[in-house]
Amino acid sequence: MAIDIKKYFRNEYPRPQFERNQWENLNGLWSFAFDDNNLGEKEKWYKGKKFHKKINVPFTYETEASGIGDKEFHPYIWYQRDIVLDEDSVKNKEVILRFQRSDYLTKVWVNSKFVGEHRGGNAAFGFNITHELEVNKENSIVVKVEDSFDTAQPRGKQKWVNDNFGCWYTQTTGIWQTVWLEYLNPIHLDYTKITPNFDSNSVTIDYSLTPFQKEDVTVKTKVSYKGTEIRTLNYKTKRKEFQLTFDLIDDEFEWGVHVWSPENPNLYDLSFEVIVDNQLKDKVNSYFGLRKISISDGQVLLNNQPIYQKLLLDQGYWQESMLTPPSEEAIIEDIEKTIAMGFNGVRKHQKLEDNRFLYWCDKKGLLVWSEMAATYSFTDQAIDNFTKEWLDIIKENYNHPSIITWVPFNESWGVPNIKTEKDQQAFTQAIYYLTKSYDKERPVIVNDGWEHTISDIIALHDYEELGSVFKERYQDKDNIVENKIPHNGFKYAFADGFKYNGQPVIITEYGGIAFNEEQGWGYGNQVNNESEFLERYSNITDAIKNTPYIVGYCYTQTTDVQQEINGLLKADRTPKIALEKIKKINDSKPN
Repeated sequence: MAIDIKKYFRNEYPRPQFERNQWENLNGLWSFAFDDNNLGEKEKWYKGKKFHKKINVPFTYETEASGIGDKEFHPYIWYQRDIVLDEDSVKNKEVILRFQRSDYLTKVWVNSKFVGEHRGGNAAFGFNITHELEVNKENSIVVKVEDSFDTAQPRGKQKWVNDNFGCWYTQTTGIWQTVWLEYLNPIHLDYTKITPNFDSNSVTIDYSLTPFQKEDVTVKTKVSYKGTEIRTLNYKTKRKEFQLTFDLIDDEFEWGVHVWSPENPNLYDLSFEVIVDNQLKDKVNSYFGLRKISISDGQVLLNNQPIYQKLLLDQGYWQESMLTPPSEEAIIEDIEKTIAMGFNGVRKHQKLEDNRFLYWCDKKGLLVWSEMAATYSFTDQAIDNFTKEWLDIIKENYNHPSIITWVPFNESWGVPNIKTEKDQQAFTQAIYYLTKSYDKERPVIVNDGWEHTISDIIALHDYEELGSVFKERYQDKDNIVENKIPHNGFKYAFADGFKYNGQPVIITEYGGIAFNEEQGWGYGNQVNNESEFLERYSNITDAIKNTPYIVGYCYTQTTDVQQEINGLLKADRTPKIALEKIKKINDSKPN
């Protein structure tokens, strides 16, 4: 298969909320090999072994965009690439090799020397490779990735048997988001945690620097809005970690501050400079949105006002590239079509999305529910795998204003006996409180769909076709929230020992309508034409809107995905129904 690098090349900086100028994109052609018998480490392939295939990183070998397109499962794969470093670029610098995502166990060698490994497929990671490099010479980077069908891995919608089934799809193996180098001074900004304080018109920033000893370190922070400086502060520190709060009131603006919302996604710009002995050592550009998420009286509030959430279940798959967006333009297209259909948000289902997607949601005002990829067994190893990666993900994505809800668990996946088993219930409670310890504001849902333990929102899945049946089932709120009836005919809202405490109720999966001329499956009976589709969509959506205590919905789904053909768009993003017709139904008011 020929590789069209010009068509499939991701050249954008991968972390737009923590952006530096001194970086080198390592996407593109790498040498590649399968190692089905797992001989590579024993035979020391990292010591000059020639790999005769080529792969287009960051697309996995299963995809067309990679240039390979082999859907079979290969548990051990290898990558190799040579890089040449200019002496002036790296003088007195540390070189960090970063991977935005790689699935699942990633091992790295530089010039035949092992530099580290990372376990997980959903969080970013990196290695300091400075001491293994030589300037003005070719340096060999070798990467081995190990994957498996182990259900203790957080794998989301990736199958764990040979063939696709149900709503589980072709696996994603290896590097699937951008790889790059950063050239950093030994003293640099490690990360920032940006917390908007809507009620006090301020922002609090937690800083973490790399360790240093006796240097005179100053961190300069500039807050601006559309080029107008709001605040600048030079802060001299002897500590690696510290916290600062900035007042955002701007007397030249009639409302004082610029608030972020879907209607007006205003963003403040940030720049951070690390200065040592009057010399600039590091500069990072970032941004934030001034907004608040809270819950009161059964409502989700955005900026202290109730918001009715009209969400799309979005799995983020593409025909030619699967989980990896084929381009930034493809990301923007999905967001703009979602908004054009009258939705104000997405539930990113079982996927930790490309940071460029979150950036454009921040820019365009699309709300995001960020959901963890599930395991499918409850074991000590699964608990360990899940917990470590989930905490990294929260830290990585905390600063995005578009993310308004965390969803660590879905439909009891990975906790199959949560209804009755205390240990599985305790695990979900532990994840809830760990999440809250890092992020005290955003709602956390445990467990989306049914059988909730402790949860800030009661999120229910119901694929009932008929609005009349839905209306009758949900007309008595107590029947649902007090576990008197299974809300969808087979599952109850709460796990044993847990009770309703006035949380908002949202239908977070419904619909899933498919056309009968398509090959694949949807939920319920398939429809014959556009008229039947619109009648059913309107009927069930209106039934949800006309149930007073339900404060939002999430329709399944944005696009068709492999054998699942219930998207509003085809897999190639062609609309099945005119976007404005969907919007008209979404925009209609309750009766």
